[in-house]
Amino acid sequence: MAASEHPAHVNIHKAFPAGYEAMAALERACAEAMDPVLFELVKLRASQVNGCAFCIDMHWKDARAAGETEERLYMLDAWREASVYTATERAALALTDEVTLIADGHVPPDVEAAAREHLDATSYAALVFTIATINAWNRLAITSHSPAGKYRPKAHAATG
Repeated sequence: MAASEHPAHVNIHKAFPAGYEAMAALERACAEAMDPVLFELVKLRASQVNGCAFCIDMHWKDARAAGETEERLYMLDAWREASVYTATERAALALTDEVTLIADGHVPPDVEAAAREHLDATSYAALVFTIATINAWNRLAITSHSPAGKYRPKAHAATG
C-alpha cells in the first residue's frame, strides 16, 4: 500500500473543501500579482527549504512550463553562490528563506530592506503573501502525505 493510501491518512483537501478553496483563492490572487517566473522560483525555493517533495515536483514543472531554464532551476538550492539570478530575484529569494525559517530569528531588517528596494509596495506584499501561502501548502502536502512525481504542469501563457 502506498503512503498516500495508508488508512490513517486523511485527504485533508477533500475532508475540508472550504479550506482548500480559500487557499486556492489566495494562491490565484498571488499569481495574478507577480511575475510568473519569480512566483514559481519563490514557491520552489520555499519547498526546497521545507523538504516538500510534492511541491518541489509541482513547482519545478510549473517553472519549466513558465519558461524557466534548467540551469536556473538546478542552481536554486545554492542561489546565493549562483550568478544566474537578477538582483530582484536574489532579494526575493533571501526574503523567501528568512520568512520560511522565521522561527530562527525573524526577518532581518536588511533582508526586508533589500526586497523593498527592488519591489514596490504591491509587489512586496504579493511576494510576502506568496511566501506565506507556499509555506502553508508545504505543510498541508507534507502532513497529508501527498505523493510526489505524478504532477503534470498547468498551462502557462506562451513566454518569449
